[in-house]
Amino acid sequence: MFDFFKSANKRTVYDTLPFTTDIHSHILPGIDDGSPDINTSLQLVRGIYELGIRETVATPHVICDLYRNTPDTIHNALAQLTDACAHNSMDIKITAAAEYMLDDYFVQLLKGPAPLLTIYNNIILTEQPFASPSPNVHRIAFEIVTSGYRPIMAHPERYHFYHDDYSAYGTLKDIGFLLQVNLLSLTGYYGKPVAKAARYLVENNLADLVGTDMHHTRHLDMLKDKKNLQTLNELLGKKKWNNLAEI
Repeated sequence: MFDFFKSANKRTVYDTLPFTTDIHSHILPGIDDGSPDINTSLQLVRGIYELGIRETVATPHVICDLYRNTPDTIHNALAQLTDACAHNSMDIKITAAAEYMLDDYFVQLLKGPAPLLTIYNNIILTEQPFASPSPNVHRIAFEIVTSGYRPIMAHPERYHFYHDDYSAYGTLKDIGFLLQVNLLSLTGYYGKPVAKAARYLVENNLADLVGTDMHHTRHLDMLKDKKNLQTLNELLGKKKWNNLAEI
């Protein structure tokens, strides 16, 4: 059994993240490129708890030709993880939604009879390919909004095709997207251009949300790094993050 509270009285301000709710992670076991099994999932959950997270939304990929996850596959994996957490006395709230790739399959889902999986109320998490922008992103955004959803664009700082023109971030917001920055982008984990773009988004109040985008223990180790925790607290500590009820 994990003992979360063993060293709580020894913590400093930089022992934890500057927020308590994570809205983007891949901690469900065995259904995408995140956690491969329940033991890894438990390790990741324990790690984010120790970093101060008390509520997390698992957002497995939904991608046409790669991860055709459904509400059933996602909820089954969620049930497996929540049961394992309860068995190990891990007092953390875990819910699940999805990270939808903006591809033709997503458009089919959007127009289909079943509702999309939301992070909170009508808010959905979306992403684009890293190689090139999703075709017709303006049209898709219009269809998302007119269907009654509010889209988040995951990690826009990681899309290199925006690095030569930061005005694209304002355009994304203009067409309806909330913008979510990855924590590790701010630390330089994905390289200097990504870090520069991430800091631009935060410093210019274009970032609405932040997330761990947790996939594996390497991400967890980097988030636990004291220097990275100091960087994140200094960059993010002046604003309340991830309060979806206020967005």
